[in-house]
Amino acid sequence: MTTAKQVVRREAYEPHAIEEKWRKIWDETGIYRVVEDPNRPKWYHLTMYPYPSGDLHIGHWYAMAPSDAAARFKRMSGYNVLFPMGFDAFGLPAENAAITRGIHPFKWTMDNIERMRRQLRSMGAMFDWSREVVTCLPDYYRWNQWFFLQFYKNGLAYRASAPVWWCPKDQTVLANEQVIDGRCERCGTEVYRRDLEQWFFRITKYAEELLNFDGIEWPERVMTMQRNWIGRSEGARVRFQTAAGDAIEIFTTRPDTLWGATFMVLAPEHPLVERLTSPEQRAAVEAYVDQTRRETDIERTATDREKTGVFTGGYAINPVNGAQIPIWIADYVLMSYGTGAIMAVPAHDQRDFEFARKYDLPIQVVIQPEGEPLDPATMTEAYPGDGVMVNSGPFDGTPTAGGEAVRRVTEWLEEQGLGSHAVTYRLRDWLISRQRYWGTPIPIVYCDKCGTVPVPEDQLPVLLPEDAEFTPTGVSPLKTDERFVNTTCPECGGPARRETDTMDTFVDSSWYQYRYVSPHEADRPFDPDAIAYWTPVDQYTGGIEHATMHLMYARFFTKALRDLGLLPFDEPFLRLFNQGIILGEDNEKMSKSRGNVVDPDDLVAQLGADTVRLYLMFIAPWEQGGPWSSRGIAGVERFVRRVWTIVTETADTPADGPDGEAAHKLRKITHRTIKAVTEDISTFQFNTMVARLMEFVNELSSLRDTEVVRTEAWREAMRTLVLLLAPSTPYLAEELWERLGQPYSVHQQSWPQYDPELAAAEMIELVVQVNGKVRDRLEVPADITEERAIELATASNRVREHLQGRTVRRTIYVPGRLVNIVAG
Repeated sequence: MTTAKQVVRREAYEPHAIEEKWRKIWDETGIYRVVEDPNRPKWYHLTMYPYPSGDLHIGHWYAMAPSDAAARFKRMSGYNVLFPMGFDAFGLPAENAAITRGIHPFKWTMDNIERMRRQLRSMGAMFDWSREVVTCLPDYYRWNQWFFLQFYKNGLAYRASAPVWWCPKDQTVLANEQVIDGRCERCGTEVYRRDLEQWFFRITKYAEELLNFDGIEWPERVMTMQRNWIGRSEGARVRFQTAAGDAIEIFTTRPDTLWGATFMVLAPEHPLVERLTSPEQRAAVEAYVDQTRRETDIERTATDREKTGVFTGGYAINPVNGAQIPIWIADYVLMSYGTGAIMAVPAHDQRDFEFARKYDLPIQVVIQPEGEPLDPATMTEAYPGDGVMVNSGPFDGTPTAGGEAVRRVTEWLEEQGLGSHAVTYRLRDWLISRQRYWGTPIPIVYCDKCGTVPVPEDQLPVLLPEDAEFTPTGVSPLKTDERFVNTTCPECGGPARRETDTMDTFVDSSWYQYRYVSPHEADRPFDPDAIAYWTPVDQYTGGIEHATMHLMYARFFTKALRDLGLLPFDEPFLRLFNQGIILGEDNEKMSKSRGNVVDPDDLVAQLGADTVRLYLMFIAPWEQGGPWSSRGIAGVERFVRRVWTIVTETADTPADGPDGEAAHKLRKITHRTIKAVTEDISTFQFNTMVARLMEFVNELSSLRDTEVVRTEAWREAMRTLVLLLAPSTPYLAEELWERLGQPYSVHQQSWPQYDPELAAAEMIELVVQVNGKVRDRLEVPADITEERAIELATASNRVREHLQGRTVRRTIYVPGRLVNIVAG
């Protein structure tokens, strides 16, 4: 192949100048502003908005840059793409930082937003900033209050006294989901239980529906986490009575074991504990109750934890046989699940068995398996399996397999008036009250004459007072602001007091995806026509840590708004993708104390945004994440510079060369690359996408000094390379597209399409394994048949060496990839 004789113009790659240039042009032309367009298919692509903590960290970049690339790809594929951004601006971090720094939370938050907005713009993402939402502004949180009122009117918001988790440092209530290993998820302080009047959203009304994931494409892991959190159980409710005549209702999934109940266990916080406790046991019971208040539900129910409890001194009557059984309290029984009371059947439940052995309580076998009968005296563990009912009065001899015994016993309980069939859930109603300043005020007033009164909708928003004292004291800081607290009753006009709790900030993020479609609406939370066009969200991306909080709350909100006639669908996010996390170079989670934090601003200053973006896509499979590597990003920087060089130095080369075999070969390489990159970016396989682009550039570099650069095939390859890079390196692609003499903008061009014939690989590498170990690699035609592939594999000399003296039992063929010969 001859060498091209040409003089090239070398120009240094200056990312900062390029980025500044195109940011300005993009802003001036409004290239990323979108409007409803019924003539194009819509695509609502959303990445979770950040909390304005002060600066973007590399985790923000890892979550957002690949998501931006996916959104850009959809736009180039012909979709009308909405890709908005905003800030989750209320919450404890801002309030705590304000206390520490002596600055108002609003100023601290808005200053951070301004800085983060600038950093986000440097990323080069195609956010439509005209749709930005900031949740701490009245024009947003007014609608939190409006939704609260709709929920209140429809029985979905209510106030009740309940034991709640209390963080003594942050001086506020926490939802169950915000307690990690007995500590506040934000500050790490040990928390404890406390009884308070609180506001709740009735999420339990939707428990059954929340178990249904039909019609959405979510990771199995997230769906499993939500199912487990909801915790559906089917069984029977049965009424026991204390010796003093008080009713104790229990829920059991095994009513067929009722005759084996030899004691009862109540949750330490059960309301009957105080009445049941005898004088002799009171000190021990009170100490145990106090201890339990400092334990999380997860700690209390851990299967590997030694069971503990205290006898109350009280007794109950087993309703099916009249036996008097002792009542204990134990931390493994929760008020938040079932009724807060259980019948203990130690012969057939391992927790109860361990408890009975520890405290020398009786064990009664009521299910006998086939074969050797169970003897309570010699049992070393509970028997939870099937068998035949024994020692069970009228049900002796009833087989338990297939649920027949459960069904018959439940029917009998209903006939006798002792119980009924029931379904219960571990899910509790959503506690939304917070005793802090920096959140949405709950729009309720209390009047001595009229009671609890909702604020009229035309008086919204109830504004946070700008000059409130927000130092935490254990009660809401708003309680001490007399101008806020003292108001007029909307019903009678007399004096009234405002509710001083604010809302959990997860209320903000439960519906923000809907505000983006019409963020400037003044008279309603969102425009129904815009909702009809854009929603639900087609693709949502973000961290899996939100599986049982934000993601579940957003599903609840959507279903509730549907029932209120405000939304025409059931689910907020049709598809969900969870990215992994970036670790430090020491393979540990990034933290300032470890000194392994990577600052994206420093990297952008050194290397440019495109290099940082591309490396974050190359570092590891996006769903897995991985450790940062300085060497790795240096390699990506070299690749970006190679792209710059090969395009700029050949951009002006005339396409006046012969269109021969070399050009045809280049076209094949180009179209195979289009096919591979399209498949990878469509499935968020960004790391392999970048690898394929690197291979393409290697091929182009090998042809750089040949006559093929003077062909139209080379020009096509250059245009294709820039188009394929556009979603990942938006600044670089825009500049190179202009250098190629193409019309503005590269981001308004169509995604390149491949010719199937040109993209088809003529020869492929076929891996040959023997018992799973690679023994040879064969170059074979891409359209090889299974029969021919196995024939060639078994004929290989290297393979035959490993088959000597063995019998081929079967062969496994993976088309286009491998043959595995199983021999023995």
